Amino acid sequence: MNDYGVTGATTGAEVLLKLPVDAVWAGITAIDRYGEWSPECCYGAWLDDADRPVPGARFEARNRFADGYETYVTCTVTIADEPLRFGWDVYGGEDVPFAHWEYELQPEGRVTLVRQSFTHGPGDSGLRSGVRQQPERAAEVIQGRLDQLSANMRKTLLSMQETLS
Repeated sequence: MNDYGVTGATTGAEVLLKLPVDAVWAGITAIDRYGEWSPECCYGAWLDDADRPVPGARFEARNRFADGYETYVTCTVTIADEPLRFGWDVYGGEDVPFAHWEYELQPEGRVTLVRQSFTHGPGDSGLRSGVRQQPERAAEVIQGRLDQLSANMRKTLLSMQETLS
């Protein structure tokens, strides 16, 4: 199956937050608070009696898009190197993840440089479906989604900073 460049498509954001690294770590690992900050993620909760990020811990999330469409996903923590790195894979009902999200934190005194990234693939997803529906516009569809994700990352991090300050 031709994925038109979806697998491996990546984007990110780099934001200097006026928060110490421990406060940023507490924010990025507060799965149940993403709905307060994110323009897209409206719900998150730990699963299987997990209550903190450790490799293998799972959480569920719900995303709501501008057109009202909602998605439900299950995520598995892959990286939990407190307080510097946090990452997870996203599953949409298959055994293969369709995305990987990651934060890298660089403490700089009372502020923290946050690098957040998203990498697509290899599993099936809404982005892949959109590309299949419009293969002649694949590059445009992919870039549009990556731009949207990058903008959402910045909005989420800045909103997190406002409530945690």
